[in-house]
Amino acid sequence: MRKPKLQSPTGMHDILPEDWKYFQKIYNVCEELANFYEFAKIETPILEDTELFSRGVGLATDIVEKQMFSFKSRGGDYLALRPEGTAPVVRAYIEHGMHNLPQPVKLWYFGPYFRAEKPQLGRYRQFWQFSFEVLGEAGPVIDAQIVQIFYNILKDLKFKDLVVSVNSIGCSQCRPCFRRLLLSYFRPRESFLCSDCRRRLRENPLRILDCKEEKCQMLVSQAPQMLDHLCEECHKHFKDVLEFFEELSLPYSLNPYLVRGLDYYTKTVFEIFPSLTSQEPKILRSSSDEEPSQGQVFIPKFRNKEDENNIEEHAKVGALVGGGRYDNLAKLLGGKPTPACGASAGIERIALLLKEKGLKIPAAQKPKVFLAQLGELAKRKTLKLVEEFREIGIPISESLGRDSLKTQLNRADKIGVKYTLILGQKEALEGTIIIKEMATGKQETVKLEKVVGEMKRKLKTKN
Repeated sequence: MRKPKLQSPTGMHDILPEDWKYFQKIYNVCEELANFYEFAKIETPILEDTELFSRGVGLATDIVEKQMFSFKSRGGDYLALRPEGTAPVVRAYIEHGMHNLPQPVKLWYFGPYFRAEKPQLGRYRQFWQFSFEVLGEAGPVIDAQIVQIFYNILKDLKFKDLVVSVNSIGCSQCRPCFRRLLLSYFRPRESFLCSDCRRRLRENPLRILDCKEEKCQMLVSQAPQMLDHLCEECHKHFKDVLEFFEELSLPYSLNPYLVRGLDYYTKTVFEIFPSLTSQEPKILRSSSDEEPSQGQVFIPKFRNKEDENNIEEHAKVGALVGGGRYDNLAKLLGGKPTPACGASAGIERIALLLKEKGLKIPAAQKPKVFLAQLGELAKRKTLKLVEEFREIGIPISESLGRDSLKTQLNRADKIGVKYTLILGQKEALEGTIIIKEMATGKQETVKLEKVVGEMKRKLKTKN
């Protein structure tokens, strides 16, 4: 029986060189903005204690219940491949005493995560995200700045007509009352819910609002809305966030059904979508024509068909960014109460859209010099010469594994270098090297120790 070929595991994928250039482009844009906004880079382990996610993300979430790769190690520890990045960062914040640093602490990261989801286009079991987190600041201005940073990253990646979908899911003061309202609404309709949502009804009814099943979404569309039941503090916080959006001219739509899929979120939650049309996205407001009095928040009811269709279509397109405030997470993980806000973006999805849009990635600087060699002594001297060119910043190309001069010159001609340096056995013994100008075929011999300076002069003169 023929042995099957080894392949990458289901849902995992190789990032090939032609794809990595998009990842690198995204990384470069993130790094540039992180430096501007004074975010420091952090890396956490790919493996964490399983308890970190069961306590932080929530036992009743799909991530912990269905999607987490967890196992018992040889030493008896229960570990998990990290399914998301915020809980590990908060763990690091607590473990390393970052609360003693000047607040807020601003961190960003870029790396792979793991969830046992059904593989789809742009969605994998090992997937990459970049994230920005601010810990130690409760003000709504941070919510707005986090949104602005991700909006700027996408704009710098040439995305146009973006729209921010935003909601408030309240806090520990107002959410219990809303939970009871949801229970009162969904219990008489339990038989119409999917099996997962019937379980969520007992464990965390807020999760029902995040269900993607069509029959559940129909019920959700008529369910009570958290925006109608915010406490005074959450109401003011959300009002201030929206006013910051207005000041920044951030296009947003209010989505009262947006809850996100993790239990640690409080108050502001948001997602960023590519707009559904080429026109600038509008701000969705209440269908009432009455202007609100000073200090009121525009609260949409989404009872008309157009607004409901907007939400449904956004769900089909898929969010590029998602995040929000998580003021209770540090306390849940055993630390001091620490207000915080952050978000993440899916790199594969963004890279896929960049490829579809035909974004041109600038090629790496092309070599201007090719180094050809013949014989073992020449090879040894060539290695040192390569390093000398690297140190002065002249990109060169070589083919150390080849001995045929004809093959090496053909390669030099193919990549379009201006000069080829030829170091044969005779030249290596004499301490010389041949400079060949590719356009004219003209050759000259110079001392080996002077060739780097000579090439620097020639290339400067040509430029």
